[in-house]
Formats: sequence, structure tokens, C-alpha cells
Amino acid sequence: MAQPRTFTWQDTLSQAWVRRGMLAWCLWPISLLYAALMHLRQDLYRLQLLKTERVTVPLVVVGNVVAGGVGKTPVVMALVAHWQAQGFKVGVISRGYGRHTPGCLEVTNRTRAQDVGDEPSLIQRRTQAAVFVAERRIDAARALLAAYPQTQLIVSDDGLQHLALQRDLEIGVFDDRGVGNGWLLPAGPLREPWPRPLHWVLHTGHHPAFTGFQAQRSLATHAVRADGSQLALTDLANAARSAAASRLPAAKPLLALAGIAQPEAFFAMLNAAGVQPAKLLGLPDHYDFNSLLHNEYKGYDLICTEKDAVKLWPLRPDALAVPLVCTLPEDFLEQLDTRITSLLVDAQARARSAIRSPL
Repeated sequence: MAQPRTFTWQDTLSQAWVRRGMLAWCLWPISLLYAALMHLRQDLYRLQLLKTERVTVPLVVVGNVVAGGVGKTPVVMALVAHWQAQGFKVGVISRGYGRHTPGCLEVTNRTRAQDVGDEPSLIQRRTQAAVFVAERRIDAARALLAAYPQTQLIVSDDGLQHLALQRDLEIGVFDDRGVGNGWLLPAGPLREPWPRPLHWVLHTGHHPAFTGFQAQRSLATHAVRADGSQLALTDLANAARSAAASRLPAAKPLLALAGIAQPEAFFAMLNAAGVQPAKLLGLPDHYDFNSLLHNEYKGYDLICTEKDAVKLWPLRPDALAVPLVCTLPEDFLEQLDTRITSLLVDAQARARSAIRSPL
């Protein structure tokens, strides 16, 4: 049974962004002002009136042109795991959206997700890479390199529009929405005009009119608890079916919850895996579980996404989190690795030159 979800203004905008309807047209004049301010900002950087800064190692930005969650964090984790498997020392930087603290912080196993952001916490937990967050991504990158000087590559989780940070490669991620109605915020979902130059476009959905590489997303075959113990999804599904067949109540009914951009996508994946919870609870993206009415759900076993779990586990360590597996296409990885190899050679040459010719 699906729990009614509060209809928010974000939901209203998301629906308006699908087509050029009445609300989108009403907001269109504001989008012209947004476009003018954005172009002014771009010109200030182009004329070097606003400063851009570079780090000493290759930096890859994985971001989105469309507002809202498109699945870029799973792409970041897949890239980090890919390069770690090749023996590279990879770091990750992020703004840490939704965090409660200011300044530059390292994300560790001991930091609270509320202090550094749920997505950086998830990336660090899954990959064990060095992860730093800061309002200015250049500050995060410099702190990372100071703490881990052996780092060879840095991946920025989001930041296509963060022009103050120079980057070597840009990967744009899109989902089933494509570019929506094609208008800029707030009349449409676009953060900047599309098309715009990118090194690669990755699509995590199945939009028929979109070009680029197709990434595959699926749930893992198991769920994990805070202590690392695992439970196969087939066992979870079989237990529920057995209880239903015997007409006996399960030990506890299962509640699936998701505080992500598209909770329904997670629920559909659970259903496809044979897991049919007694109740579904869709929550706002980056939901802070401290405000959840805990007593209301004490009688349920909980199952959620990994992104939710990094905030939920301190409250409910027994909650089951199902990892999302992102599989990147081989031809995309081959092209990317060729460029990375070239960038690493150039970075090493610059480092040797700097040693020979100190300032």
C-alpha cells in the first residue's frame, strides 16, 4: 500500500517542466532574466574578470544540465571503482548539498551524513576513496591533495555550472526526462542552455530521442544492514510469500521508504525484484530522517536506498539498504581511459618541469 505523499511545489514544477503549458509560459519571462544573468556570469569568466582556478591533477566533472536527480552519484561511484580497479588513487570532491555545516570537511566513516551531505557520505562508504566537501570546490580539491598527495585523479560530483573550477573532462548525465520542455529555469528544467559542449553524454534512462551512451542501472541482488550483514532479496521475497501463503503474519511487515528525487523508481525496482512491501513511503529528496515520526513505524522492518541509509542507520541500524548498481558501457570507458591516460602523462610532465624549474 502506498503512503500518500505530500504534494509540494517541486512536484508542481516537475510536472510543468514536461511540456510548455500554462504554468511554464507564465514563468518564461523569469527564465529570460535567468538566462541574461547566466550569460553575464559566463562573460565575466571568459573575460577573466572572475577568476578560474586549476588543480595539479586531472579533474573530471560528472554533472547534470537538468535540475533534479538524474543518477549522477551512481555514475561517480562506478567511475571511481573502475579507476581504483586499475590501481589509480582517486579522490572525490562535492559541495555537499543539504549539509548542516559550513567550511571544508573530509568525509570519513565517523562524519555524520547531515554534516557533509548524504551523497558524499554514500560515495565514501561505497568506494573508500578520499572525499572532501566545501562550498568552493577548489577548496575541497586543494584540501584533498594536501591530505592525500598521492592522488592521481579527482572526480567532482556535480559542478558543470561551477565555472570557478577548471576541469579537464566533462560528463553530462541525463535520465528519462531528457531536457523536458527545453526551457531554462524556472520555466523548464534546464540549468543552462542545451545543447552545450560536453566530452560525453550518459543516459541513465531510456529516452528514445536522446543520443549518447547508455548506462544500465539495477538493484543489487542483496540488501545490507549498518553492520555490513547482508540479506538476499530472494530470501526477503520468499519470506513474504511464505507468510502470505500460510495466512500467517510475518514477524514484521516491510516498509519501503525513499527520500530521493524519484521514489517511485526505487519502489518499481523492488517490485521487479519480487519484493512487495506492505507499505511504501515516498519522501522529499535529501530527506532528514531526524524529523520522521519514528513511533509510527516502529512496528515495521525498513528497506530503503543506500543514499537514505547513511542518514537512517544511526536511528535504525537494522534498516535494510539495497545498493544501486550502475554499469557503464565498455566503449564509453575505453574512450574515457584513453583521454585519462593522456592527461596523466601531461600532468606528470608538468610536475617534472616544475621540479626542474622551481619558482
